Parts: sequence; structure tokens; C-alpha cells
Amino acid sequence: MTSTAPETQRGQDAGDPLGEQPTSWQRRLRRFGHVPRPETSLRDRLDPPWTRPGRQVWSVLAIPPRVADRLVRWSAWGGPLLVALVAGLLRFWRLDQPNAVIFDETYYAKDAWALVNQGYEGSWPKDVDKLILKDPSSVPIPTDPGYVVHPPVGKWIIGFGEQLFGFTPFGWRFMVAVLGTISVLLLCRIGRRLFRSTFLGCLAGLLLAVDGLHFVMSRTALLDLIVMFFVLAAFGCLVVDRDRSRRRLADALPVDEEGVLRPDARIAETLRLGWRPWRIGAGVMLGLAFATKWNGLYVLAAFGLMTVLWDVGARRTAGAARPYMAVLRRDLVPAFFSTVPVAIVTYIVSWTGWIVTDKGYYRNWAATEGKGSSWSWLPDWLRSLWHYETQVYDFHVGLTSGHTYESNPWSWLVLGRPVSYFYEEQAGCKESSTGKCAAEVLAIGTPLLWWLACFALAYVVWRWLFRRDWRAGAIACGVAAGWVPWFFYQERTIFLFYAVVFVPFLCLAVTMLLGAIVGPAAGTGARADLGLTSKDPTGERRRTLGAIAAGVLVLLIIWNFIYFWPLYTGTSIPEDLWRDRMWLDTWV
Repeated sequence: MTSTAPETQRGQDAGDPLGEQPTSWQRRLRRFGHVPRPETSLRDRLDPPWTRPGRQVWSVLAIPPRVADRLVRWSAWGGPLLVALVAGLLRFWRLDQPNAVIFDETYYAKDAWALVNQGYEGSWPKDVDKLILKDPSSVPIPTDPGYVVHPPVGKWIIGFGEQLFGFTPFGWRFMVAVLGTISVLLLCRIGRRLFRSTFLGCLAGLLLAVDGLHFVMSRTALLDLIVMFFVLAAFGCLVVDRDRSRRRLADALPVDEEGVLRPDARIAETLRLGWRPWRIGAGVMLGLAFATKWNGLYVLAAFGLMTVLWDVGARRTAGAARPYMAVLRRDLVPAFFSTVPVAIVTYIVSWTGWIVTDKGYYRNWAATEGKGSSWSWLPDWLRSLWHYETQVYDFHVGLTSGHTYESNPWSWLVLGRPVSYFYEEQAGCKESSTGKCAAEVLAIGTPLLWWLACFALAYVVWRWLFRRDWRAGAIACGVAAGWVPWFFYQERTIFLFYAVVFVPFLCLAVTMLLGAIVGPAAGTGARADLGLTSKDPTGERRRTLGAIAAGVLVLLIIWNFIYFWPLYTGTSIPEDLWRDRMWLDTWV
């Protein structure tokens, strides 16, 4: 993707907008290696240009400039699609294995099958999983309503795959694998837009493709990866909305006689940014996340605050003397109504099956136990739904029963206690000194990626606080929205796999750190991957060493993913090799 602004305008706005020459003392300092910090024009601050790769690589490959330009344009979509294709092949490979109902698939696979066939979840008998695996057609769908504690959207999605491929492990995992693959494509494009670099965008998607937790969750019929998908899609919508609104501001600002864009307080404070469909799209996505699991509600609040602060920053950059007041007058109300009510309506619509079938759990509560309430003027289905929600809330906050694989959110980033979804031991294994082989599906992130992400998050927070980098703030917001709320429920039974919601933002944080390690492009005079420029003669050497270091880190992460592959896929390996992969005692 290239910038919408004319190249001539870009050239006029680049560098020193006043055309001033460096002073004599600045020239003397340059002899000793001093490089002045490049000034960014107003247009580039409002609507940053896209990074274009240098000509050196094309020259080495003897590719003509015209062909190189076409390849660059193609890579904007071709690169992300290629990364997503690799991710999809990994996720769909032997998706039906293990041929078992693993972990909480025992709830969601069956609830989804009942939901898509009769509109509400049924009360399944115990020990029915083996019969389903043996002959699903012989297992009737229970008509008695079942008490479920999560909204229906995720189960509708799982059920769609079951409708396509049957009530089988492949069927109930299919749509989750599809969303897992598409989320890699989304992250490539989002990262590209954040960093204005196709390479860094594809790198972020590649890191997500080889993260073990995302991989395992993409191959398991649970709800958390579905929440992650909608959260990531909402984030992407808001990033696009930010770009478009800032470009609209830039186009409205005056240009002086030298062709340089100038700030204007009146325009910055009074301009109406008009119809913003991408923000409404974010509201729909956040509503779907909330309608899959309730933790999506925290993300709605965090992202709503984030997008309002983006508007404040845009109007301040454009010249507003009182940007908060300008946003309060022009943007706050539209921002609220395009996200919060949209999300709430989306959530209510998701319960349509429960509403129209009139047979779901608590569906007739308003006409029976709730009869005679002071709220009886409301529709019965709405009062019954509200009662159901209060009962579910009480269940969630009161869920304190112990579990073998529960973990505290403090330990998530270091992978303190992963969750074993499936474990099977086989005797008579000649390759093992113990005579046993083990097959396990372990929900754990790629360790080197997550441990590097701890340092990356520290760098992101530093860059946000001290460099005022909005991208770092956005990444930190995504991590905080998916992680911090769990600290308020530390007494509750919670698990590491809940962290999959913010895994894409960890990958963006690592990508930002790797981009900083590589360093700015030298001698180009254009904005580099992280918004910096270097004209230092030694810049190429520093960039080469940085690229080698970053490349080694990425290769180590990929190797680490391959090393743990048997634990992600349930592949049977000698017990000795299985124990070698138990790097921490708490993983057993």
C-alpha cells in the first residue's frame, strides 16, 4: 500500500519545513559523528508515509526498478497471504488428531451441536463423549435445556464447522482453525499499518504463526481464540479509523505559499470528522467478542478510551489549543454511540436462538418466578435474559474450586503453569529407556517468544512513556486489556490459555523490539521502520549487525516452536524426549 498524498507534497514536507541550513556549530559537531535528530513535517506526523525498501537488494538480485516496484506493491498483500498460508497449513495438518474430546471441548462441542440444530443448548448426559466419537449419529440431541455460563456466539461459530463436516473432532475444530489462520493474516496487515512496513507486519504475523499457545488454541474447540480473533479485528478497525481521521484532518489544514502544511487552531478544534464506519465495525467486533466470553467487555472499555485519546492527539497535532475540549464537543458522543450501543445490540442479537425458541434455560423465568416484578413492563424475554446473566455472573465470580492446571496471572508471561489438554501413555516403546511413549497436547506458548516478550513489553512501555510513541501505547493497551482484568479475580479458578487474547499484542511488542534492534535505515532520508532516520556513515554497519541479531532471535523462536511441536500436536514420542521438553517443574 502506498500513501495517498502526492509524492511532490511529501518531498516538500520532508526534512526541515523552513528550508533552514545547519549552523556552523552543527556542521562542526557532525565531524565528530553527531547526527541531528530529523524533524518530521506536520503532514507526516498526521499521516505517516510508508517505508519503502532500499534498492540494494534489488540491485544484487539484478531486478529492474520497474519490476521491483511491482514486487513491492504485490508484497503489501502477497507477503501477509504467504505467511497466513503457512500458518493455515500448520493448523489444518491432522486437525482431527487426537481423535478425542480434549479438555473443555466436552462442553463447547456438544453445546454448539445442540445450538445449531435446535437454537438452544441441551442438558447432555454424562459419559456421552465416547459414544459421540464412536457414532455421533446414534446420539440424540437432548431437548431439556442446559445451564451454560457463556454467551452463544463462539458456540454458533463452532457449530457452523460441525454443520459442514459433522459432529466429529475435525468438524468442531474446523472454524476455530479458520479464525486462527485469518488472525495471522490480520496481524500481518495490522502490523504493516502500525509500523508502516510490510516486512515488520509480516514478521509480526510470522511470530503469531509459530506461537505455541495460539497454535494449540487454533486446533481446539474452545472459546478463547474466538475472543482473540474479534479483539484483534476490532483493534485493526480502530487503527484504520485512526489513519483515515488523521488524514482528513491533514487534508483540511492550510498550506502556506511554500507548499508546507501548517497547523490551524480553528480547524483543529471545530472540524467534524464525519462518518466513521470503521469505528462502527470495531463496535460490532467488540460486541461479538463480548458475546463469546464476558472478558471482551473489558477490552471494549479499554479500546473505547484508547480511540478517544487518539482523537485528542490528532487534534493537538493539528494545532488545537484545547484538544480535550474539542474532542468532548466533536468526537466523544459519536465515539460512544458507534461502539458501546453497537456492541450491546450485537450482544443481544446473539441470543436470538434462545429468545425465539422459547425453550432455553431460564427462558420463561419472567412468566413464572419473576412474575409480578416492578420491571414487568419490560418484555418477558428481556427480563428473563437479565436474570440469566445475573446468575451466570454469580457463578463466574464464585468459581473458586481448585484445578490441577490453574495458574495465577502473575505467572502467565513466564509460562509458569501451562494446561495439559490431552495426555496418553503407551507401553512397549522400544525407543525409550523407560519403555514408554507419551502423547500430549500442552497449551503453552513458544517459550523463547514469550520470554523475549517480557523484555519487549518493558521496551514498549519505555517507548510509550518517554518517546510518546502511540504505537507502543496501543500495543500496551492491547496487552493490558486482555491481562490486567484477571488480577481482580485471583481467587477465581483461571488458566494460562486465557492469555491467548493478548498474544497478538505480545507479537507486536516483540516485532517493535526487533525493529529497534535492526535500527533505522541509513542514508535514505525517509522515515524508517520505527519512525527514525539515520545519516550516520556507520549506519549501514550498525544496521547489518542489528539485522543479524534480530534474524538469529527469530530463527531461535522458530526452532523452539519446532522443538515443542510434538507437545502441541499430541504426537507420540519416547518418554525420555517428553521429559527433556519439561523445562520447568511446573510444566509437568
